[in-house]
Amino acid sequence: LGVVDYKNFRSFVVADIPGLIEGAHEGAGLGYRFLKHVERNRLLLHILDLSLMPDRDPIRDYESLNRELLLFDEELAKKPQIVVVNKMDLPHVRENLDEIAPYFVAKGIKVFPISSITGEGIPTLLDEIAARLWGDSADGADCLP
Repeated sequence: LGVVDYKNFRSFVVADIPGLIEGAHEGAGLGYRFLKHVERNRLLLHILDLSLMPDRDPIRDYESLNRELLLFDEELAKKPQIVVVNKMDLPHVRENLDEIAPYFVAKGIKVFPISSITGEGIPTLLDEIAARLWGDSADGADCLP
């Protein structure tokens, strides 16, 4: 767990839920334990690492994770979600984003490109999270679509 300090002295807690694998809804790996943690969250962020393409398919990973959420609890799968693409400071990640973005755009899912190294895109992402949590206005100008 971590606390994000936001504007106007507001903050929110984030939980990193790593290791959710196929079959988690049936108890594979640490499935139940991780899925129980996910239930407590109001908003889900999918952090996609496009630096691993083509060896890893981020769209397949995204679909697999959502399938596990649905199979565990239909209500869990209905939680609001945001897709975040990290490592935008790497040139090939920008190219890979162009490759996968149409999938998410077609589904009406906002994609937020960020770099943890440079800070690129993080203020826009935080504004979107605030908008989803508290109803603040966030135009998402630096996201896709």
